[in-house]
Amino acid sequence: MRHLLTATLLAIATAAGAEEGGWPDIRAQLYGVRALDPAGGVIALDAPYRTADDARTVVGVALVAPPGLRIGAVTLVLDENPMPVSAILRLVEPLPRFRFETTLRINGPTPVHVIAETADGQLFMAEGFVKTSGQGACAAPPGTDPEAALATLGEMTIGIGAATAADPLGALSGAQMDLTLGLSHPSHSGMQMDQITLLFIPMRHVEDVRIDLDGKPYAEITGSISLSENPEMTLSIPADTRGIDVTMTDTDGTVAHASKRLADY
Repeated sequence: MRHLLTATLLAIATAAGAEEGGWPDIRAQLYGVRALDPAGGVIALDAPYRTADDARTVVGVALVAPPGLRIGAVTLVLDENPMPVSAILRLVEPLPRFRFETTLRINGPTPVHVIAETADGQLFMAEGFVKTSGQGACAAPPGTDPEAALATLGEMTIGIGAATAADPLGALSGAQMDLTLGLSHPSHSGMQMDQITLLFIPMRHVEDVRIDLDGKPYAEITGSISLSENPEMTLSIPADTRGIDVTMTDTDGTVAHASKRLADY
């Protein structure tokens, strides 16, 4: 199933490059003729006007569902990246509000689209634009030696922090806190060249991150080559969480686990 999704994302990338301005093709392949309503107050996109580091740019979203609805999934799209569908987060139990951010490599100047889906199937969209320094981040040499990167591949750190001001109601009520995951992974795009052998490094990236809270499935994140080297992800979780279990799977089939137990207070 995971490899089928990767193939689908690559197919979308190919279609997006077929004509100038990839969004119409991306939209059609992801959502067909389904309506995408303007985000309004549903999505707040946090992306820089210009990247400070093309290879490691934080893109985040804060989401608040319309009254009576809950949001179950959010998709980040970098239209002009080689694999435009950059990250998808799905919640097992939809929530009225949450936030999500991750570190991405942005290949060049690109429109950014964020699509939130409610539990009843409604779609809301926000858009922006990010300028870059022209590094061509998806093809830029890795920041670490490929062999050295394999030695720590799969190691994870789990951090907990107070909910940010992006969700002031959640912060004041104590309903949520932030879970930050640091993933050790080279996130090879398949477009990078080994600076010693001058051969292209095979594609290998984080494909799936599953998060369980207190022994129950909570969220699943699908990655792509747009994830930065050693990506970091932050998402909202319930403030009363006491146990966190994370399982990461990459496109080579490597599976890694990490856990954290929180003391009662």
